[in-house]
Amino acid sequence: MIEEIFRREAGRVLATLIRLLGDFDLAEEARQEAFAAAIEQWPAHGVPANPRAWLIKTGRNKAVDRIRRDILFRTKIADREYASAAADEVGTPDEADDTFGDDRLRLIFTCCHPALNAEAQIALTLREVCGLSTQAVARAFIVSEETMAQRLVRAKKKIRDAAIPYETPDSSVLDQRIEGVLAVVYGVFTEGYAATVGSDLIDVELCGEAIRLGRLLDALLPHNAAVMGLLALMLLHDARRLSRVSDAGDVVLLDDQDRSRWDQSEIAQGLALVDKSLRVPGQVSPYTVQAAIAALHARAGENEPTDWPQIVGLYEVLLRLQPTPVIELNHAVAVSMVDGAARALDLVDSLAARGKVTEYHLLHAARGRFLHQLGRPVEAREAYRNALNTATLEPERRLLAARLAALKSQ
Repeated sequence: MIEEIFRREAGRVLATLIRLLGDFDLAEEARQEAFAAAIEQWPAHGVPANPRAWLIKTGRNKAVDRIRRDILFRTKIADREYASAAADEVGTPDEADDTFGDDRLRLIFTCCHPALNAEAQIALTLREVCGLSTQAVARAFIVSEETMAQRLVRAKKKIRDAAIPYETPDSSVLDQRIEGVLAVVYGVFTEGYAATVGSDLIDVELCGEAIRLGRLLDALLPHNAAVMGLLALMLLHDARRLSRVSDAGDVVLLDDQDRSRWDQSEIAQGLALVDKSLRVPGQVSPYTVQAAIAALHARAGENEPTDWPQIVGLYEVLLRLQPTPVIELNHAVAVSMVDGAARALDLVDSLAARGKVTEYHLLHAARGRFLHQLGRPVEAREAYRNALNTATLEPERRLLAARLAALKSQ
């Protein structure tokens, strides 16, 4: 139970402790000590009615004790009363900033500090505030886990060396930080929608938390096209959740999904947000374009074909706005539905030749599919083996293994 509470509450506990203490490292230590105390005390005394509040209070108290001890031992500070004054300046767990109304959202804005480059902002916030593993954060940037670990260390060092303050940003500068904040929220949703490792394809709690944050952002910045686009994108993807996994826990691809199980309420909300976002003058967000693509899938019924030519066109717009390897790969898959596997394979091979996504299992899986369609089974098997060697999520590995087995029989 303690492990489950840690998984669910660790990020929000840290968010509140950073707000209360104003120091990232101190808050991390306080959270660790609070959970250590929980492991020691809860088995004997029972889990408290509000575990998060208990952990925050315990962590704060331990941090205050540490502040007092540190001040007492600083030879440059003679006045012992200063320790009490410093401790009293630490807030209480009930304090809240009405601008945000949520500690995790507040901390995400705080951590997306302009003194850090965009990648460091997003990576550090995903790892430390949202609780994603280093491996999951590395996947989000399509780099190795070792590379991402080094980047996270450098980001923390810069924070310490530059004495970057963890101060809640004023409401007047929220627009300056929203790009990083949206990337963090989408990173949380992506990890929930298709986990990096493990036995389950979907983490429902992570998806729900990302959508919750998206709704808070929409209330905070109600006329922001990017916010509406991201919330629409998440809702339209989440609407398909029940149909994406079989009863046995296997991946069900889009063409094989039972569309009657799609959540029509989420689809209606998502479609309305897409339309509203597209009407914002002068703002074309990559999230809105992605949501428009998801909307075309959502609108395609059992007897209504998917408008693949329009999807290809939207991906071409998206590539101009956000030319990332993942978008390029998705564009190639859409092209295969319009111009055939040969053209799509050329696009994927061009992407692979640049060497940026050689460890990305979905690239190899796409190559395997196109090669199979082109009647080149030997090369298709090799591509699927490469995909299997780089995939870490069990449901995806089972799908790739099944495809490889089917090819071996040909």
